[in-house]
Amino acid sequence: MVNHYLFRMADFLSRPPGFYFVILAMAGCTALVPFGFTNVITYALSVAAIVITSIVLIQGYRDTAAIQAKLDEIIVSMHEPRNEVVGLEHEQPEHIAATVERLEAEADEQDGATRAAPI
Repeated sequence: MVNHYLFRMADFLSRPPGFYFVILAMAGCTALVPFGFTNVITYALSVAAIVITSIVLIQGYRDTAAIQAKLDEIIVSMHEPRNEVVGLEHEQPEHIAATVERLEAEADEQDGATRAAPI
């Protein structure tokens, strides 16, 4: 249930109405400064910054996970799939970098073979 609430909040704050809400909240906090609420406002804005940062990370995770699922579907649906790259996002960074280098080298070899082939 909490995840659903966080995802809805992330969705709201990632759209223009959410941005306007944050701007209005900041303006409201700024208006309270002359009344001596500086410490409370500083605390509230610090907490808000942490929450918004977390929400941005959640939204980024959702986007990345969705893109990864779509890419995995493309790889699996190919006639000659290369399933060794499915799930690569869960590997260590060194393994990912090595795989990317290998795939780029293979792509360069295929590109060179295509250019060398007579038309």
